[in-house]
Amino acid sequence: MGALPQWPDQVVGSVLSNRRIGQTWEKAAESFLQLRGLKPRERNFFSRWGEIDLIMEDREHLVFIEVKYRRNSDYGHALEMLGRTKQQRLIRAARYYLTRNPKYQQRPCRFDFVAIQGEQDNPDFHWIKNAFTG
Repeated sequence: MGALPQWPDQVVGSVLSNRRIGQTWEKAAESFLQLRGLKPRERNFFSRWGEIDLIMEDREHLVFIEVKYRRNSDYGHALEMLGRTKQQRLIRAARYYLTRNPKYQQRPCRFDFVAIQGEQDNPDFHWIKNAFTG
């Protein structure tokens, strides 16, 4: 897959900020998907309904992507972290994105999920296309 982004330098106490860790892994997921042919459009789209981690294009599809990282499975596997409430928020945020970007309104859309598990030097990427429907 190529080199992963380096961990951020900013350390709070001895623990990296969750936000900075999330951004690092979102960039890694974006690189992972680009190597598989997707084209980036936007990262961290915020709305009052929630955030969409990545928005990319996969041929004719506009793809809204949720990224979850877990170093270990002590609090559940990354694959288990896309619950119904989060799905509903993503759907609402995607609808809002489409109203703000009319050029994409006629394109087919889908929701993908990238779950990343493991240490920085040996992460395991799981890409679920069309993880749920909206």
